[in-house]
Amino acid sequence: RDFLPRGSGIVTRRPLILQLIFSKTEYAEFLHCKSKKFTDFDEVRQEIEAETDRVTGTNKGISPVPINLRVYSPHVLNLTLIDLPGITKVPVGDQPQDIEYQIRDMILQFISRESSLILAVTPANMDLANSDALKMAKEVDPQGLRTIGVITKLDLMDEGTDARDVLENKLLPLRRGYVGVVNRSQKDIDGKKDIRAALAAERKFFLSHPAYRHMADRMGTPHLQKVLNQQLTNHIRESLPSLRSKLQSQLLSLEKEVEEYKNFRPDDPTRKTKALLQMVQQFGVDFEKRIEGSGDQVDTLELSGGARINRIFHERFPFELVKMEFDEKDLRREISYAIKNIHGVTGLFTPDLAFEAIVKKQVVQLKEPCLKCVDLVIQELIHTVRQCTAKLGSYPRLREETERIVTTHIREREGRTKDQILLLIDIELSYINTNHEDFIGFANAQQRNTQTNKKRAIPNQVIRRGWLTINNISIMKGGSKEYWFVLTAESLSWYKDEEEKEKKYMLPLDNLKIRDVEKGFMSNKHVFAIFNTEQRNVYKDLRQIELACDSQEDVDSWKASFLRAGVYPEKDQTENEDGAQENTFSMDPQLERQVETIRNLVDSYVGIINKSIRDLMPKTIMHLMINN
Repeated sequence: RDFLPRGSGIVTRRPLILQLIFSKTEYAEFLHCKSKKFTDFDEVRQEIEAETDRVTGTNKGISPVPINLRVYSPHVLNLTLIDLPGITKVPVGDQPQDIEYQIRDMILQFISRESSLILAVTPANMDLANSDALKMAKEVDPQGLRTIGVITKLDLMDEGTDARDVLENKLLPLRRGYVGVVNRSQKDIDGKKDIRAALAAERKFFLSHPAYRHMADRMGTPHLQKVLNQQLTNHIRESLPSLRSKLQSQLLSLEKEVEEYKNFRPDDPTRKTKALLQMVQQFGVDFEKRIEGSGDQVDTLELSGGARINRIFHERFPFELVKMEFDEKDLRREISYAIKNIHGVTGLFTPDLAFEAIVKKQVVQLKEPCLKCVDLVIQELIHTVRQCTAKLGSYPRLREETERIVTTHIREREGRTKDQILLLIDIELSYINTNHEDFIGFANAQQRNTQTNKKRAIPNQVIRRGWLTINNISIMKGGSKEYWFVLTAESLSWYKDEEEKEKKYMLPLDNLKIRDVEKGFMSNKHVFAIFNTEQRNVYKDLRQIELACDSQEDVDSWKASFLRAGVYPEKDQTENEDGAQENTFSMDPQLERQVETIRNLVDSYVGIINKSIRDLMPKTIMHLMINN
């Protein structure tokens, strides 16, 4: 029977699942119109074409939704075949640009199943090594255990050539071998050549051809039919034991489930309570995993939960502390006023009082970055809660209530945490411990020079590596470009790529500072700048280089790395002219020495407090807010 559509271009545009069933009567039926029996096979072809067009349109579109066709006949062996589209390289008509990949995915979906046999059809007039069918079959069946090779168009080969080596399974061996067939040409189809006559012509071709005569009984469509039937039977026999055990285990689990539902009442409140508890419990587990960082589904696109909080603790918070570090001129002026005011009318100097007054003023300034750190952590916790409640999307009221309860609890803990942090700072203010082991003391402070107080990391130590874009190079000079940056304790270098062979520039870190740059209107990059405090060009003719990252987290992380290298953010210069004039008054040498001494003492003590606060802040937040 001739019922499959034929023509030029892509004809099979949907998978056709064809079940051949041995029966005394001959008819066909489709799954999408079960009630109708087709006895005229021309109508079957028309229905296949119409059903294909219904889903894919008339302009060469494709679809993975299969057409199911059953053919009952006394002339067939029981078989199930799936006719798949041929691989198209160039899209035509309504076909998408990725048509080749779509068809590949569709084919792989069917041939990847271990229970299926693969019929890899290749025309004889094409080089077998270039066969797409065999290549794809090899991907899913590398040993060739499930693949049967079918060689068509043997009658169209160039004179003097034949496919004998292929059919004898010598060229590209397959466990199940190759079968050669000769189908009707388009001319035969147009001339309505009968299938029986076509089979007779095929038999005659194999018997009369000198290269195939000796294996004529193993060639042709009838032999292929027998081979398929026999191999499918064997294949089913091999697959049955594992299939049976799989079905048995599924049956057992279903029986167990059925047992649970025997006494089931839909309105039973205990079931609802159980389901509710399970969902809330799952929310708790998800939240904990996101914070602890042991989730089964690890996010590879962005930092989440615990990782972001860790970044706030160890990068953002230290950066905020450094940012509020005192301005040198202001500090010296304040110290000189404190000394003069303590001198009072008597003129006696007690350094303890001046030192305490300045230290307390500096410690009070810590409140702002500490409270900001708590706010950032809360923001992150609420974001994590929302991510975890996404699974409750099917129950909007439960989701809303869960978010409300947890957020309210976080807000309650916020108050306690902030109170505790302010208490920590008040504790620091209540007693200035000048006997601390790290404190330099009065005698050392007099000898110490300010410059030696600035500790730098080991000179050649690499602090950070990574990609950054230099954002402010003019278009005439090549425009913005991405480079591989290496930050050490003494310099910032950038290279063409991460191999670090082709160095573009090396910038010493002396007199460098960081400033924030506003994000461009059309840009999605986050930018910060490096400049020289002595108004010198930093790179070529640029007074500052603007460095761009993909996210604000990356910017914060780079800033924290620059801090470790001793490159600090610029201070907001909001001094008025009067202040500037006041600063120019001359100090007598004795006052100068006293200011220097107090300045060294303050520097040492504030360093101790910063270290302590940097350590205690994360612990306090973790104890009062997160672990709780």
